[in-house]
Amino acid sequence: MARYLVGDIQGCAAPLKQALKQINFDAKFDELWCVGDIIGRGPSPLECLELIRDMGTATKMVLGNHDLNLLAVLSGVREANPNDRLDTVVNLPESEKREWIDWLVQHPLLIRSEDNLIMTHAGIYPWWSVSEAESYAKEVSEALQQAWRSNKLDKFLVAMYGNEPTQWSTALEGMDRIRFFINVFTRMRFCDLSGHLNFSVKQSPDDCNVPAHLKPWFELWDVSEHTLVFGHWAALMGKTLRDDVIGIDTGCVWGEYLTVMRWPDGHRIKVRATG
Repeated sequence: MARYLVGDIQGCAAPLKQALKQINFDAKFDELWCVGDIIGRGPSPLECLELIRDMGTATKMVLGNHDLNLLAVLSGVREANPNDRLDTVVNLPESEKREWIDWLVQHPLLIRSEDNLIMTHAGIYPWWSVSEAESYAKEVSEALQQAWRSNKLDKFLVAMYGNEPTQWSTALEGMDRIRFFINVFTRMRFCDLSGHLNFSVKQSPDDCNVPAHLKPWFELWDVSEHTLVFGHWAALMGKTLRDDVIGIDTGCVWGEYLTVMRWPDGHRIKVRATG
């Protein structure tokens, strides 16, 4: 068995299919770990969703911010942004949209393997331990699935949006607590030394316009026995300057390329965007 990690696909089905062909991916024996944002901005969102779903247990996927956005759109609590190019999914019959909602809510925000590989979409809050992060991600999944089972998913998704609170506290309760967890796992890039998240700065840390008090979250993440793989931050182009924190979003949807990395030897293939 081989395990492959793939960066943000974002509706780019052609590069994904080319990458799978290049690595001779076999769903009977191999695993594909998807770092989230299966859809969003790319030309073939429905095809990407179907590709991942139809691989069954061969795929492991965490939810990204675009995947949560799709849940909100399909649930009718948010209008689709034309730039997200979701028409092929949004225009499905209601019964099929419900099937995609049912499929999406089953996916977690964090996956951890027995050989200490951890995957989230955006990262882990630097002041949490791995066990704390696992617990908080599970808390979100349980709340999301409970809302889905009790026909309150729309209320959950409405309350999910917002930038506050920006700093972690064990005193956080209710949707403030859940929202902070979601923002960490799906939206985080920069934070300051006191632990406040910043959602407005999205460029590379090397950009001279980044305020000096902001640090990439992974610069503050302690070295451990774990390897953490994340996506979300295309401007990094995978550059973290750490062997134990792997950025794998290399901007396919922005005209760059899709990265697939074999674990644990680190061999990478890159497939150029097809326009």
